[in-house]
Amino acid sequence: MKKIFAVLLAFVAASALCAQSNDATITGHVIDKKTGEHIPFATIIVNDGQLYTNSDETGHYLLTNVPKGKHTFKATLVGYQEDIQTIVITQADNYVLQFSLAPDEQLLEEVVVTGNRYTTKKRETGNIVNLVTPKKFETTASVTPAEILNFQPGLRVEYDCGNCGVPQLRINGLSGQYSQVLLDSRAIFSSLGMVYGLEQLPASMIERVEVVRGGGSALFGSNAIGGTVNIITKEPTSSLLQLSNQTGLIGGTSVDVNTSLNGSFISGDGRTGAYLFSMIRSRDGYDYNEDGYTDIPTLKSETVGVRAFHKLAERQKLTFEYHHIHEYRRGGDSLHLPAHEANLAEQLDHQINGGGLTYDIVSADEKNSANVYVSMQHIGRNSYFGTEKNLNAYGKTTDLTLNAGAQWIHDFKNSGMPAHFTAGFDYTMDKLHDMMIGYDREIFQQTHVGGLYAQNEWKNVRYGILVGLRADKHNMIKNPIISPRLTLRYAPTKDITLRASYARGYRAPQVYDEDLHVGAVGGEVSLIQVSPDLVPEYSNSINLSFDYWKQVDKWQINFLVEGFYTDLENVFALVEMGHDSQGNLLLQRVNEDGAVVAGVNAEARVAYGTELNIQGGYTFQKSRYKTPFKWSDDVQAQTTMYNSPDHYGYLNLDYNPVKPLTLSLNSVFTGSMLFQHYAGWVEKDCEKVTPVFTDLGFRAAYKVDITRKTQMDLFVSVKNILNQFQDDLDVGVNKDSKYVYGPATPRSYYFGIKFVF
Repeated sequence: MKKIFAVLLAFVAASALCAQSNDATITGHVIDKKTGEHIPFATIIVNDGQLYTNSDETGHYLLTNVPKGKHTFKATLVGYQEDIQTIVITQADNYVLQFSLAPDEQLLEEVVVTGNRYTTKKRETGNIVNLVTPKKFETTASVTPAEILNFQPGLRVEYDCGNCGVPQLRINGLSGQYSQVLLDSRAIFSSLGMVYGLEQLPASMIERVEVVRGGGSALFGSNAIGGTVNIITKEPTSSLLQLSNQTGLIGGTSVDVNTSLNGSFISGDGRTGAYLFSMIRSRDGYDYNEDGYTDIPTLKSETVGVRAFHKLAERQKLTFEYHHIHEYRRGGDSLHLPAHEANLAEQLDHQINGGGLTYDIVSADEKNSANVYVSMQHIGRNSYFGTEKNLNAYGKTTDLTLNAGAQWIHDFKNSGMPAHFTAGFDYTMDKLHDMMIGYDREIFQQTHVGGLYAQNEWKNVRYGILVGLRADKHNMIKNPIISPRLTLRYAPTKDITLRASYARGYRAPQVYDEDLHVGAVGGEVSLIQVSPDLVPEYSNSINLSFDYWKQVDKWQINFLVEGFYTDLENVFALVEMGHDSQGNLLLQRVNEDGAVVAGVNAEARVAYGTELNIQGGYTFQKSRYKTPFKWSDDVQAQTTMYNSPDHYGYLNLDYNPVKPLTLSLNSVFTGSMLFQHYAGWVEKDCEKVTPVFTDLGFRAAYKVDITRKTQMDLFVSVKNILNQFQDDLDVGVNKDSKYVYGPATPRSYYFGIKFVF
């Protein structure tokens, strides 16, 4: 890794030295329109990316090598409305161009890509796109996506194993297998990658997270039924260095240390840049009920990577991304001993290498743009899932995912109603080999999915109509699958937007992430098999929304109500199939008649300048099987879907009483739900209606300007202040490790420090 970083740094430095000073030079500053203060690290873009630079820590910028002619300059920064100006360069001289940005606390002018597969202003998308910014990671003291996604309407992250801490994302009441997670818009999270993936990516590599609720299969293919989460990695925008540490005490005893070092480097002409990120995390295991068995696993991980770009020509850009993750996690008892000497152990050791290459080109008249891309991720996993000191419980899994494609966009600028036509294809291959000889289990699966898609969106400020169609050929499904999409947007006034959308989706009869996690139940392990008669699952989704925002002086108000309805055909479910010859509990994935998930998301936000920001979301929903479902002979058939509360929500409050100080209060509310409890610690299989939980957190941060170029941030935080942690956890080796609900951690204390150079 040191060699890779050295080569990248040398590449950036060489590009900077090779930059030629000719043509015109543009200088100026960027200020806050309301306060008049200079804004550091804003981005100044020329002709949609022909050239760009950034304001320095004082808010001033310098741009060289600007050719003669008419140019459009745009200054942007997250949290501000963009400022666009035009200038005509007539000779090689020095020019001054000043920018003034108005705060955009609602992020209405922010550009997003997930809603339509191309850059669109957030307020003009046919589907609602929610943003998670680095600021939200900071104010909630979150270090991974798994910790932050609870603070979005309709989303809920649960942890499904008390031994190894499997995180699962639920969107609009649907389980994690219905959620599509992308990295830089690429589908490289395989079934294996999704088992622990949301907890393996560090916040230090993430620029923002875009969330689209509702069906997205017409855009991104299989699994985008409940919604799509697109994790966008950081791209270099200025030259800086950042060092940070967050140290915590889980339950007041177990140490959790997270340290990151990141650097951003830009050449003098702005044509080449690289963002390097690294993170080291070490977390002790935690035993809440003091039975000698962990309820939160020990975790050690190291992450290193880079995202770099180079402008090949005036309108051509090459982007490269690479990341390496090594993660070790262990839960159970006797953590100081080898796994096979413990009474209960779940141990995973991951080596993950991934990355991608993207080539973008824009025509001279800016009416056509295209990109070609390829992304890959390889996972090697050594595992142990066993009880009673079983020497045969070791396993080995390898997984290779490839995602490649091309996309073309044509802008009909001169038509009666402006339109964007998008067409493309993508191909995703996944090669999985999972082997556990001691349990006589070997899974070898190759999936190949080729997709063609096309869509046309007619839109202006008031109206938007998008019609799209995707055709997929999955090697595990006989016939091609057609996924249509329709979105409508109508803005009767500048403050109100109405949206409606329909989408059809599908899930293939293949191995999913929960199949690759072997849970401990009653002193034995549970293995999931796919029924040979399993057929594809299909969905039809409808979303309707009302979005209102208003600004009066420094006050900004936003209110959103969204109704969602998803009808599932041949819904997948797990049923008990008895035990195998070795006594392992067998669960099989089968088709049930169907299910309906419907409800309402509500989100409200009130902001007063930059001093106060209050944001909250609430979801009321019902997840029901069409015919009663019975998972065990010991329980009654139910129409209610499991692990899916009818009510849940969140609240964030950020207050800046004085400029250096930020006070943040956050809360996650989880309503009661029907939960499965397998026999072991309890006498027989049973069901429980869980209690209501409120996870309340607080954070105080203070910024110190050490020098003109160096800044230090200090913070303290408390999570789960009310200590509302599950109090009926199973005990001992006969525990049901899947019987886990409620907040991820008990009351925990954190403090941290960050330097920006």
